[in-house]
Amino acid sequence: MLVLLAFIIVFHITSAALLFVATIDNAWWVGEEFFADIWKVCVNNTNCTELNDSVQDFSTVQAVQATMILSTILCCIAFLIFLLQLFRLKQGERFVLTSIIQLMACLCVMIAASIYTDRRKDIHEKNEELYAQTSGGSFGYSFILAWVAFAFTFISGLMYLILRKRK
Repeated sequence: MLVLLAFIIVFHITSAALLFVATIDNAWWVGEEFFADIWKVCVNNTNCTELNDSVQDFSTVQAVQATMILSTILCCIAFLIFLLQLFRLKQGERFVLTSIIQLMACLCVMIAASIYTDRRKDIHEKNEELYAQTSGGSFGYSFILAWVAFAFTFISGLMYLILRKRK
């Protein structure tokens, strides 16, 4: 039982780490001479421009930013609630509250990655001066980590839903 508990804790911490890296790191769209993410666009590793309200469709970028931040916060809150429920729940009860919050984190990261997947091309085309050198790029590892974090938070949320407290 202790091994299962350790696995669940490590799995949840891994999910949170993936969300932190995907949210913070600058590699959602990458190429040989540039990298771009939900916070800034960098060309030649030195010329970085932060995304602000002067960018067309900035509300789309803000939606991705907000849902990624929210997913990270919800994942951390779910972990804290799991630890509290570990000591407060009666024997045989399920970790439903932890599961609900973790599945909400899963939903948020899915929404963020889906919006970015769908709207990236439009944002790049509408802001040609900012994204002029980024046409030959591809999705970077932060984008991939966001989708992996989606899978991890989903599996984690289901584990908490199925899990019962034992002695």
